[in-house]
Amino acid sequence: MTIYYLELMFRIIGSIILVISILFSIIFIYSRNVETEINYESFNLVAPGILRTPDEFFIDLKDYPFKPNYMMIGDTRVHYLDEGPKDGEIIFLLHGEPAWSYLFRKMIPTLTDAGYRVIAPDMIGFGKSDKYISTDMYTHQMHVDTMLELITRLDLQNITAHVHDWGGLVGLRVIAEDPQRFSRVIATNTGLPAMGRGLNNDIKSYLTPIIFKLTIWFKGPATWEEFIGGDGFTNWIRYSKYTDNIDVGGVMKILGLVDDDEKVAYEAPYPNASYKAGAQIFPYLIPSEIRKNERAFREVFETWNKPFLIANTSNDPVTGNNPAITESLKRIPSSEQIVIYGPGHFVQEEAGPEYAKLIIQFINGNPKSFSVEKRVIDKSDIL
Repeated sequence: MTIYYLELMFRIIGSIILVISILFSIIFIYSRNVETEINYESFNLVAPGILRTPDEFFIDLKDYPFKPNYMMIGDTRVHYLDEGPKDGEIIFLLHGEPAWSYLFRKMIPTLTDAGYRVIAPDMIGFGKSDKYISTDMYTHQMHVDTMLELITRLDLQNITAHVHDWGGLVGLRVIAEDPQRFSRVIATNTGLPAMGRGLNNDIKSYLTPIIFKLTIWFKGPATWEEFIGGDGFTNWIRYSKYTDNIDVGGVMKILGLVDDDEKVAYEAPYPNASYKAGAQIFPYLIPSEIRKNERAFREVFETWNKPFLIANTSNDPVTGNNPAITESLKRIPSSEQIVIYGPGHFVQEEAGPEYAKLIIQFINGNPKSFSVEKRVIDKSDIL
């Protein structure tokens, strides 16, 4: 009798387990196949892994009245300014790190008043353009491809290109991809890192990115205080690479001497740290494509016969402390060089109208150096 009840109990338990297993299987299969709708807008996500800064963050920015223009390129929306007469000769302004098209607000009126059409995009991860959340999505080549696609689809021709900071590393590669679209180039406080010709330099092209990454890894993170308190360029890379919330406004206050309202404008694209992956990783990518840069020189720039102006500023801590950054640009046969006296790294902030006039002079074939009063900032105000 006891055995009978035990067998009955086991059969009941087995049946219950079977029914539960079947129910769980049905629920699992259903959950795998059902289309779950995600409310991306509540997180400002426009697609998995892609953020878009809400328009309200750009309302009433100081001296930035320009109409936005957008183009979908791949899975991201790219913002660009298109100011001046549509039939005007084109001036292409490409920002660097950690700026966006806001950088050119003091230059655009001078250029458009002179009859030029100004195109000023925001690279992916900056300004009003979409932003990848993961730093892994940002590569030198991705930026080159995006800017080239923008120029191609707008069908820009006879372009005068102004490149600055990371705008040089990206912009010069864009020019090398389609040189026929460009008539002249003005490069300021920037360069295109490359090793040069020869077997030894070819070997260096392979080894330099590896050594660079090992050096940054070995030295480890740098604090904000270490970055602004020292003059070493590696401190900047160590800070930006390892920080969890890069201080974009603080960087612009130190290197661009912006006021508080302008600082707010430079911070506007980034409601929180998750939007800053592009700005965070940019410096670390500097040597990542040295071999492609070298190819650009050998295939395009070593035979470039169009006007090419190197216009560095006298107080730029980047190229001033690291002259090799722009040294490679002298490989360009038509390059000539002038010095702008007074401004620091972001000449567009300290001497925007004057710099715009220099671009016009360059187009007309008579670029001239100019001077503005040197300004300094007490770093203790930022700490």
